Amino acid sequence: MKARPCPNGCRPGFRPTRPGPGRPNARRKTRQASNRSCQPSPAWALWGPKRRQGGQGMNRRRIWGWWFFDWASQPYHTLLITFIFSIYFAEVAQHHFITLGDSVTLAGAHAQSLWGYGLAMSGAVIAILAPILGAVADTSGRRMPWIWLFSAFYVTGAAGLWFLMPDQPALIRTVTLFGIGLIGAEFAAIFTNALLPGLAPRDEIGRLSGTGFAFGYLGGVVSLALMLALFAETPGGRTLIGLPPLFGLDPELREGTRFVGPFTAIWYALFMIPFFLWVKEPRGPKSPIRIRVALRELWALIRSLRHRHSLASWLISSMLSRDALNALYGFGGVYAGTVLGWPVFLAGIFGVISAISASIISWIGGRADRRFGPKPVIITATLVLIAVCVIVVGMDRQTLFGMAVPDGPVLAGLRLPDAIFFACGALIGGAGGALQAASRTMMVRHTTEERATEGFGLYALSGKATAFLAPFLIASVTAMTGNQRIGISPLIVMFLLALVLLVWVKPEGEAQQ
Repeated sequence: MKARPCPNGCRPGFRPTRPGPGRPNARRKTRQASNRSCQPSPAWALWGPKRRQGGQGMNRRRIWGWWFFDWASQPYHTLLITFIFSIYFAEVAQHHFITLGDSVTLAGAHAQSLWGYGLAMSGAVIAILAPILGAVADTSGRRMPWIWLFSAFYVTGAAGLWFLMPDQPALIRTVTLFGIGLIGAEFAAIFTNALLPGLAPRDEIGRLSGTGFAFGYLGGVVSLALMLALFAETPGGRTLIGLPPLFGLDPELREGTRFVGPFTAIWYALFMIPFFLWVKEPRGPKSPIRIRVALRELWALIRSLRHRHSLASWLISSMLSRDALNALYGFGGVYAGTVLGWPVFLAGIFGVISAISASIISWIGGRADRRFGPKPVIITATLVLIAVCVIVVGMDRQTLFGMAVPDGPVLAGLRLPDAIFFACGALIGGAGGALQAASRTMMVRHTTEERATEGFGLYALSGKATAFLAPFLIASVTAMTGNQRIGISPLIVMFLLALVLLVWVKPEGEAQQ
């Protein structure tokens, strides 16, 4: 499409610089001078040092600093919850319970139960305190001190995981430390997300949110690659690329794998430096912390949900879709290992592909969010996730929807079910990343800059209130049917209900309090 000519005679794709302080002669009479004083038109947008639109500034360094939070914090989810530490904890805990006299099956169940109880207790703390702390922060007008506080929780909890020894492990202490770090990660994210409305004009929020998620997933991939290549030992005592673990870490004591905790803490502390240097508290009145006032305003917000149908519908829809998505993340590896018989290294490759896909598609989703708004992106991502669930339910090692699959490899030595599940992993990562990024934008549209922390606290509450639901439904249906694939089917229902509730969610949000 041909660019429209500038009314001041500027080169195509440029526009005249606005006059301002120190630039009284920004507009020139001649065409040549006008061209020299022009700036790139909106395709540039984010990369100028500062943009003004409707009184709202876009500061490049402040935005990059905000993105660095996603980069810094993602390894807690990638390295500790999903791919490395959780597996190490399960191995150590299972071995511990076996030495106490349990069978292999019962020891595995006890290990999983202990891990699950730890996650549940952390989730309960987050669900109860998130909206309260959000309301307190909003009434005081301060968010950065809370980010500092919960960053200390994050670093302390992650670093403490080093002390989980392979023999005679302190399991309860480890679960407690893990919970402290997880609480720090979740609360720091709530207060950081609350800064999003003040970063840019409304029409740029989706792009910023999507790019932040993409940057975060990329950080997760890089941190995972570094851990596997340089530190985590294989059964042969060397890393994935054949090196001994760095810094003289002893593979016999599993020090390479245990280093994932300190590595995550160091990564966070290092990459939060740009955040704290470049992201400053928005100017405005600061008030003392008044808990009673904060709780009164929070209760008023909760009561207002009966009149704010769009926000209420959005919170419930988001609750269902996020719970189902987290279950897909959590049970994907179990499905790959038990139904498809994948070894650990193949599951690791699956995780890397999923994270890379999430990074790329989150970035694309941010552009789509800016162009079409968050609601169409959420609908599209949810439909993709429903399709993935249908495929997972209909596939096993020998059949696809009841039809036999070829025995030989079809792609890079993979059989058809393996190749399909790799594609499913890319779709789960991509659609899940786009869904979370667009959901963050939709929450921004349902709050105001002044009440953003309280709003995101309520958003966190809705995300944790039923965190048990999807795992419970999967376990119950699996037990009743004796079929792991059918056990995934409740997720289809949850995604469908989330989709139906979006009918009452206004595309432009409902920011009035």
